[in-house]
Amino acid sequence: MTVMAEHTSQMSVDEFETIASAAPETVTLEFIDGRIGTKAVTDGDHTTILSWLTRRCMQSRPELDLAQGQGLRVDAYRRSRAKPDAVLTPEAHFAGSGEWADPEGALMVVEVTSYDSDTDRRDRHEKPAAYGQAGIPLYLLIDRDNCTVTVYSSPDRQVGGYRGSRVTKFGETLVLPDPVGIELDTEILKNFVR
Repeated sequence: MTVMAEHTSQMSVDEFETIASAAPETVTLEFIDGRIGTKAVTDGDHTTILSWLTRRCMQSRPELDLAQGQGLRVDAYRRSRAKPDAVLTPEAHFAGSGEWADPEGALMVVEVTSYDSDTDRRDRHEKPAAYGQAGIPLYLLIDRDNCTVTVYSSPDRQVGGYRGSRVTKFGETLVLPDPVGIELDTEILKNFVR
């Protein structure tokens, strides 16, 4: 008989939010799976990738916003707080929201991997579980280590994660499924990796 270890959290969500609100702007804190973590400071290539994606989204779907820096309350996944690199939503969706908004209505979350030791755990394992359990339709992972773009779809609110995923190599065309419906030519991403 297998006994599951009880999950313990480092602190309460309220304690985390107090710490996060006092952190300097140079530090981005998240609270995923009961653990406080920091996101690496972005580099110029990371910023350029997000600018490229913003232009593609706005050209294809001008009625949408690609918000950067908006925190999400992904409560379904062990009362977590995530700060995705970007969130695609209907225009002005987050108007009036605080630092940690409800993910309801988000169409897609985006993460661009950083060159740090936590990227694998955070972006490839914990974030898909948290975003899927929160019911966010798509998770787009631009993976600079592997030179791939993965689109996760069909969120599983019961178990967490996504039932579908499609991996595309940098240089190939990727079609983001509904509710986004945008085609991305990823050739340019080859220029923004180490």
